[in-house]
Amino acid sequence: MVKAYLRYEASGSFGVIASSASNITYDASGKLLVSPALENAILWNIKQGASIRTLSPTLISSEGAADAARPEVTCIVRSPTTATQIAVGYADGSIRIWDILKGSCEVLLNGHKSAVTALRYNASGEMLASGAKDTDVIIWDVGGEAGLFRLRGHRDQVTDVVFLERSQKVVSCSKDTFVRVWDLNTQLCVQTVVGHRSEVWSVDVDPEETRLITGSTDVEMRVYSIIHEEEEEEEEEEEVTAGIAGAASGDGGLAANGGMVMTRKGALQTKWNVLRFMGGIRRQATERAVMVRFNATGRLLACQAAGKTLEVYRIRAKDEVMKKAKRRKKRKRAKAELKQAAGREADDDEEENYTIEEDGANVENEDGVAAQDEIVLLQVLRLKQKVRSFAFSPGALRKNLVAEIALSLSNNSLEVYDLQESGDCHLIHAIELAGHRSDVRALALSSDDSLLLSTSNNAIKIWNPRTCSCLRTMESGYGLSALFVPGNRQGIVGTKEGHIEIVDIAASQRISQVEAHTGAVWSVAPIPDGSGFVSGSADHDVKFWEYELIEDKAYSDKAKRLNVRNVRTLKMPDDVLCVRLSPDGKFIAAALLDTTIKIFFADSLKFFLSLYGHKLPVLSMDISSDGALLASGSADKNLKIWGMDFGDCHRSLFAHQESVMQVAFVRGTHYVFTVGKDKVLKYWDADKFELLLTLEGHHAEVWCLAVSSHGDFVVTGSHDRSIRRWERTEEPFYPEEEREKRMEQMFEAGGLEDGRERGPAAEEIPEEGVTAPAGKRTQETVSSADAIIEALDMAESEIQRLQQHEEEKKKNPSIKPLPPNALMLGLSPSAYVLRAVAAVRTSDLEQALLIIPFNMALRLMSFFEDWLKDVRQVELTSRTAVILFKLHHQQLTATSSARRLLTSLQGCLRGGVQALKDVMGYNIAAMGQLQHMLEERSAAPFTGAEDKLKEIRERLAKGREHMREERKQRHKKSRLERKKMAKSAKSQAVAVSVA
Repeated sequence: MVKAYLRYEASGSFGVIASSASNITYDASGKLLVSPALENAILWNIKQGASIRTLSPTLISSEGAADAARPEVTCIVRSPTTATQIAVGYADGSIRIWDILKGSCEVLLNGHKSAVTALRYNASGEMLASGAKDTDVIIWDVGGEAGLFRLRGHRDQVTDVVFLERSQKVVSCSKDTFVRVWDLNTQLCVQTVVGHRSEVWSVDVDPEETRLITGSTDVEMRVYSIIHEEEEEEEEEEEVTAGIAGAASGDGGLAANGGMVMTRKGALQTKWNVLRFMGGIRRQATERAVMVRFNATGRLLACQAAGKTLEVYRIRAKDEVMKKAKRRKKRKRAKAELKQAAGREADDDEEENYTIEEDGANVENEDGVAAQDEIVLLQVLRLKQKVRSFAFSPGALRKNLVAEIALSLSNNSLEVYDLQESGDCHLIHAIELAGHRSDVRALALSSDDSLLLSTSNNAIKIWNPRTCSCLRTMESGYGLSALFVPGNRQGIVGTKEGHIEIVDIAASQRISQVEAHTGAVWSVAPIPDGSGFVSGSADHDVKFWEYELIEDKAYSDKAKRLNVRNVRTLKMPDDVLCVRLSPDGKFIAAALLDTTIKIFFADSLKFFLSLYGHKLPVLSMDISSDGALLASGSADKNLKIWGMDFGDCHRSLFAHQESVMQVAFVRGTHYVFTVGKDKVLKYWDADKFELLLTLEGHHAEVWCLAVSSHGDFVVTGSHDRSIRRWERTEEPFYPEEEREKRMEQMFEAGGLEDGRERGPAAEEIPEEGVTAPAGKRTQETVSSADAIIEALDMAESEIQRLQQHEEEKKKNPSIKPLPPNALMLGLSPSAYVLRAVAAVRTSDLEQALLIIPFNMALRLMSFFEDWLKDVRQVELTSRTAVILFKLHHQQLTATSSARRLLTSLQGCLRGGVQALKDVMGYNIAAMGQLQHMLEERSAAPFTGAEDKLKEIRERLAKGREHMREERKQRHKKSRLERKKMAKSAKSQAVAVSVA
């Protein structure tokens, strides 16, 4: 009889505050912060430092997907118009639009074949642009929940995208060093900026869409002025004339050809160009620029480097810019005159100051303004850890503040800074207690499974493993091993420095630190009778420790303090990597660096067995609760099952693709859990020597695990700083079925994609400026197409059955009524097909219809007239009809039998869409009238009073400033007049005296 097992599933993930693969963003109010947490997005209340909601995606793949790893979040962007919506891009190429208040995924968009690396909404929030590692840019219709088109032209990963609303353009930058401008109307690349010499990592445009900034690998931010269509018409004639004149004079190597002008930087300027190079701003940091962003008002610009700095720049006002440009020109003229008068070249220092101007970095625009005139460094924020991303707060600011900036750091923390008008920055909020600053190296569960202890390089944390909440945080050394003291009030931690630390959990403090070893304490194991524990270290020693209570006035005047005392020491020939005692306390096993496992009698420390077989050192081992089996995991990727009676190897199993980091038996059974550097947790049957489950979820190496006393859940700790909880369910499974699922997943991973074989040979270089459909073929779209075809076949057979019944009824009117078809769920053939089409996700509809053959498409179109009778289905019917007409246009026009169908559909579709348009227009007008009535009855007309009051105050301030200037001029004029009068009176007095 085939044995069934109970399934383990992921039930919780905690310990991650902000992962480094994505950026952070504020909500519309500026009070909440959305940060990436591996596959989740967490909504944080900044002031409280508490997590409000976790946005966790559900998998949409085939069966067995619950055990698969969910894709990691790679980028987040907030909707500019809908206060509760954010768009999140994932590593599998999908994009999900979330409602952060409901915590639900509203829209799922599938189009990219690899990780989404750039997301940006347009100003109205109706369109979304996405870029990915597959080098494509896709424009999505957010309201229609579908892709509009795919833009191809980049040769490497797309790093950022931004909309130009006034010009109906999209600007994208890539690691291929190019910045491309795409026209949304023609879907073509209208300009390629080639001035960069290295990867371009970020691009942004100011709110007024006059300036565009790019950040690349070099130490310079490049500034471009944006030329809109209305400005192009005015400047077209001037540019062509200037180009011809430059070509005729040969000045500066300029060449003109049909309105084309070559600048000194080598960028080809034409009259159709949207971006015009203005100059460069030299950054303070030498690392590459990761992100450049304007704030909401456009008065500040921040540039994040790949290191520990964030540079904030101020955008000068227009009058200030003109004054700065005037002074710069004056200094330049004075310098030129000085050179000419002296008749010599500038010295080295002066050359260095003007190198940027000479190589064309400070190119003046039509107003004579250079980039350095507009942008000035305000503050350089230097942090202790590397900055992963930043975000400007869109909310209202306090007095004397110019910005509030949130930062996500590489040590799994969030910080919020206030930037004052003086340029000073102050830390106001920090979120760091809910996770470790580095990877989780050791885990230990209390005897009643109510507490979980985790260690990292500088802290110990106590968690509630069921609620996933952090209860205590204590400073410590680099913890490599841990256990709970009987009673669960204290914990023991072995550190990399060779110390054994005793922590009081209730008091949240380290009460003692014992210098136990001279090397790293790789393992600690409890003695079964609870009297103490055993430690194994890199100093070749295995030490036995006993618990004792001592008086310590520094700790407490009344209570005694727990202490440990070394009672025995076992010398080993090599580094001890792991120690374990058998449950009956009879044997002690030590895994050594020489790849062997030595077993001794625990009472006399006499040698008993030596286990040989691993090719690399054994990193972890465990002994079953009955003492019959020993399981060892090694760096050679194998799991070996040994018998404790004779030391024979029962079976050697290839367990992981990388080193096996920890092994643990489920108490009372011979089931084994293993974790490895290949990021997975595996569940084994040590009696049958077979793999039961492979649980994926971590996004980096898994270092440790802990199994509950009853085996009802398992916790794992990883290099990605997350702690995950895997819970045993009541769902049974069979190993043979799981084996088949794994084989299917392996086949799909190495099989076909979009009808082509995967691999380098199947990759295509995108053709320059080519557009393509936005969607992609997935398992979901294939399943949806199969469901539609099946529904069409069922409807066709049902129609034939009804027609046959009608013919029989004409011959024999007394025939019994036809019984309903149970498979049709009580629906008519038309309604049944409509149900199948409506079940397809909107973003997958085009790809699903693309798979349907032409004859099936004709059958589907025959139901459109019935669907249009239902007003609620006009939009779906119209979208389906448009897609099918585009896909099969040539065949439809060449097929004579389809002409009658197309003719009848023409009037029906036009009438249905017009009726829906009229209804929507009527409703919009009614809602506008209702809003107007509500404004009249309430205080709504005064909602803009603050802005109006601010405007009035600004006008009064300008008036007062103007009056002050006039008063100064009058005083100056009167002072000059008095001086003249005094001078003339003095001269008259002198003349009189002389006379």
